[in-house]
Amino acid sequence: MRTKADNEITLEFPSRSSNEGFARSAVACFAAQLDPTLNELEDIKTAVSEAVTNAIVHAYPDSIGKVWVKARIFPGNVLELTIKDHGRGIPDVERAREPMFTTGGEERSGMGFTIMESFTDQLAVRSASGKGTTVTMKKKLAARMKASK
Repeated sequence: MRTKADNEITLEFPSRSSNEGFARSAVACFAAQLDPTLNELEDIKTAVSEAVTNAIVHAYPDSIGKVWVKARIFPGNVLELTIKDHGRGIPDVERAREPMFTTGGEERSGMGFTIMESFTDQLAVRSASGKGTTVTMKKKLAARMKASK
């Protein structure tokens, strides 16, 4: 049985680099309801930034397409982030997940998936050539005591 999300948002925007900061900030604002530490919030923002940048740079290298970001909160302070595109896809996901591998040229580090994996608890990548890529990340945030009134 699938667990129902307590809350969720979905964003859709053109694959312009100027929208990466918007996605990063919007997800951080949404995640704030879980009362994350500053370190947890930075981890979330970094993971979103990497995933959205990958979609912008690699999915649509010669055109503007759509990027979708979904953030969902599940019981137990679990934040799930899904970044999706309908771009060119990744021919070999396992190879793409190797540190330092890139198809983006010299200015790219090839560390996007490695960074996403290190800043979240779980990372899944699904892709099909010519159909797009879906990156799903989960992060469990520390529960904090609520101040009593």
